[in-house]
Amino acid sequence: MEAILGIDLGTTNSAVAVLQDGQVTVLREEGEALLPSVVGLDGDGRLLVGAAARNQWVLAPERTVRSIKRRMGEETTVRLGDQQYAPQEISAFILRSLRDRAERHFGHPVRKAVITVPAFFSENQREATREAGELAGLEVVRIINEPTAASLTYKSEPEKMERLLVYDLGGGTFDVSIVQIEQGVVEVLSSHGDTRLGGDDFDQLLLDRVCDDFAEEHGVDLRRSLTAKSRLLRAVEEAKIALSFQAVVTIEEEFIAEKKGVPLHLKREIKRPEYEELIEPLLDKTLTCVDESLSDAHLQINQIDKGILVGGASRTPMVHRLLQERLAQEIHSEVDPDLCVTLGAAVQGGLIAGIDVGPILVDITPHTLGIETLGPLQGFLSPNHFSPVIERNTPLPASRSELFGTTYDGQDAARIHVFQGEDEDVRHNEPVGKFLLEGLAEVERGNEILVRFDLDLDGILKVTATERSTGLEKRLVVDNAVSRFRAKNREEALARVAAAFESSGSAPATSQDADADLSPELKQIIGTCEELVSKAERIAPGVNPEDATEIRELAGKLRTAISERSQADIEEILPKLEDLVFYLEDV
Repeated sequence: MEAILGIDLGTTNSAVAVLQDGQVTVLREEGEALLPSVVGLDGDGRLLVGAAARNQWVLAPERTVRSIKRRMGEETTVRLGDQQYAPQEISAFILRSLRDRAERHFGHPVRKAVITVPAFFSENQREATREAGELAGLEVVRIINEPTAASLTYKSEPEKMERLLVYDLGGGTFDVSIVQIEQGVVEVLSSHGDTRLGGDDFDQLLLDRVCDDFAEEHGVDLRRSLTAKSRLLRAVEEAKIALSFQAVVTIEEEFIAEKKGVPLHLKREIKRPEYEELIEPLLDKTLTCVDESLSDAHLQINQIDKGILVGGASRTPMVHRLLQERLAQEIHSEVDPDLCVTLGAAVQGGLIAGIDVGPILVDITPHTLGIETLGPLQGFLSPNHFSPVIERNTPLPASRSELFGTTYDGQDAARIHVFQGEDEDVRHNEPVGKFLLEGLAEVERGNEILVRFDLDLDGILKVTATERSTGLEKRLVVDNAVSRFRAKNREEALARVAAAFESSGSAPATSQDADADLSPELKQIIGTCEELVSKAERIAPGVNPEDATEIRELAGKLRTAISERSQADIEEILPKLEDLVFYLEDV
């Protein structure tokens, strides 16, 4: 049976897993499950993907691209070295690297995948994600919402109905979904979110605070230097992560700037309360989404059986505290928040492949879909009225149709302009696509046009308009960035992606390349550490919460020390984690 990969294409990190021999396995390389979602070109024009690109970004941001997920679906390009790439091409480099990782694991080609997206991704963003998968040489058999995927990793009691609230706060996006599990059926009742809210925004707030203070002290704005800004952004990201388990961190960057020939150094202490004060307004927005999702599902707080944290940014202690207060119950994060989406995608891949793994998934559409019509708007007749066809939170797949009439005698064409959103004024909603149904019969106004929406399990929309009296019919051709990209650039993009990998020796540079000059002793220590971190992550879900927290903190610190190749830090942390793992294995 052909394996179907489960891929979490994340803003900050990505990962791949597969259901094999009845077990879901996250595929690792060099002991690492997560592939940083960063793409770059080295000084020789060689492709870098993952940790090597992330490490380069600090020194050569002009040759590096990160957080591309936030640009998916846009009609734009990003610069990588001296070339311009569409967002789906950059994402294809990441997906191709994950595909290659899987092929090295299996020893043979792998071509099918389930790819996750935020529940609140638009039609254009979903199509762009599918396009990226195809450019990476993958057949995307399903697009699945991230919170929905995460819910598949939590086993429920078969004899009773459970309702889960999945709070998914990642690097660039936020989603919350209410999921009901009953008799092996996983049904999404509602979803809400914000595709422009995540850990990246926390980093930016912290960066601005540090830069403002530095400018006040030295009269130099570090944001004006691309290299200084990149260095500092990496530093504040590390500080943000450290503040999840430390009360105080210090950001230190020597020779960060220069003024009148004198080098300037940065040293700034950040206490957790200061950081929490910065991010509180953004977290309040997530709680508003929680309330709206509950309202859409027609549920009260006390009807939620379990709250689940998903996404790396959900490790922020304030997130845990606020959600626990809102739900008035313990919050669950037993399954690694960074990996549960990937694991769920692999479960869904197994289901599609015909493997009996238990749950049956019923997903929903997170947005209302409809067309622009002539209708009442704020008490006046307006051509900008939004007429819904498929309401948000409708289970997928969904097919709905509505009748509309021409507005004047002899009207020979009807413009079908599709939007998604919740406002009665289409100008406040997002355009999806449009087409013209031409050649209508010359009759009086009110000529009936049947508009049908078909929304599949991937959230991909097809729109058909039919003149009832004659049978004249036309299907939606989406006039957006994705369709134009497909038409003009697809073959060229396929060639560019393939060429980038071929010129890099069939695989992009990884951290192994960067380790060529390490001493044999340090290489051996790093190998031991990577094995220990993997073992720690495996046993953490099965121990008590206090021990799980401690083991994850130490594993996180050791992972940071490994990535920085800091032998002193490794030698300090390694024995502590070894002792804890040894103790917990025997408990």
